[in-house]
Amino acid sequence: VLQSVCALKISLESLQKAAGSSPLPRSPMAVQVTVLPSRRCLFDDPVQIRVTGLVPQQAVTLRACLLDEGGELFQAHAHYRAGDSGELDLTSCPALGGSYSGVEPMGLLWSLRSKTPHKRLAKRNVMTPFCVDLEVYEGHGDMSQLLGKCTHERYFLGEGVKRISVREGRLKATLFLPPGPGPFPGLIDLYGSGGGLVEYRASLLASRGFVTLALAYMAFEDLPAMPEILELDYFQEAIDFLQKQQQVKDSGIGVLGLSKGADLALSMATFLPGIKAAVSISGSGFNSFIPLRGDGFTIPAHPYDLGRVKTSEESGLIDFSDILDDHRDPATWDSRIPVEKSLAKFLFLTGLDDKNWKSDLYCRDAVQRLHQSGRKVEFCSYSGAGHLLEPPYLPLCQSSIHKVLGAFVQWGGQWREHARAQEDAWHRIQAFFWKHLMNSDIPKSNL
Repeated sequence: VLQSVCALKISLESLQKAAGSSPLPRSPMAVQVTVLPSRRCLFDDPVQIRVTGLVPQQAVTLRACLLDEGGELFQAHAHYRAGDSGELDLTSCPALGGSYSGVEPMGLLWSLRSKTPHKRLAKRNVMTPFCVDLEVYEGHGDMSQLLGKCTHERYFLGEGVKRISVREGRLKATLFLPPGPGPFPGLIDLYGSGGGLVEYRASLLASRGFVTLALAYMAFEDLPAMPEILELDYFQEAIDFLQKQQQVKDSGIGVLGLSKGADLALSMATFLPGIKAAVSISGSGFNSFIPLRGDGFTIPAHPYDLGRVKTSEESGLIDFSDILDDHRDPATWDSRIPVEKSLAKFLFLTGLDDKNWKSDLYCRDAVQRLHQSGRKVEFCSYSGAGHLLEPPYLPLCQSSIHKVLGAFVQWGGQWREHARAQEDAWHRIQAFFWKHLMNSDIPKSNL
């Protein structure tokens, strides 16, 4: 019997050689997809994706599928060829095409996109994970023969992190507390003019050891969608609330903001006591769109003209990049935020492919004013990155609906370059706050 089996095996191999074909595919049951170090991790954690049980040099397609909380399906796929051992390791094996190419260990995550145009992947409920189905299919064709799969869970709330809804005084916020007594650095997290209460960046920062307050300031509950004026007193309440938390180190508070939230972060660092460090993401050096009232003064909105809005005939997308008056014109300088008068430390992050507004140009002006005042400042400009610089592995969103404006707007960005920028920016943000709020390096557990 043994001789008959061996003869049959030799005969099959001879037929394959004669036909010039590759070895027969391994049984689907033998193929395993593994995520290391664990199938469960925080969303900002890199992982190693491996496939075993393939035959040497087998052509396969890997696909990632994620269903968001609104029922929208996001997918990515890439073509690979197994090594001589019949294994595939995305940390070293190059993709041969598909949603991306080359060695991209996290490519299946950062290249996720919906077939529905202008959809943005964002997390609404941070208490639940995003579940990503990782599938392996035979060949580089129609993905009809499934060989193996696994489900990978990516969380936004670390083990032991507490989420507390805050409705104290006028505040509309959510507080995230890391486990343990602390003291921890305290942060206030602001998003842009789309409004709402956005929690996923704050929850991830808390999972990395920051007491973080996600703060809404427009278009949420009874906060108007487009306020006639914003009050600095409201943001002072947020500082006071955070400073009262026993787990927060008493050496000063940090603030980070995206877009409109970025210029508010600069204003807080300039006018309000208690802010020791500020991060501006895709922001500007002036007060944008809504007047800001402080104690005995008001900073007007930087002049703009909606008549300069452009609409793409091909895509229908709105282009706002030219609506603002020239920030170099002295007639606009009343709207400047006098950051050079602040004692806080600053980090500016911008993308050179920002299609929403000219954030790199605007931030360079603020950086120049700080330099002229003899101040040291950190500034990083990313080639190919767009407006929405998010925590790493959230996929690029080049355009989406602006919730307040009710129009589809361009954000810009190139897929691979934007993904690289998000990884780097996330590390810089954490290192910056650890340095200036805790006087220490970023913990190794955060790397």
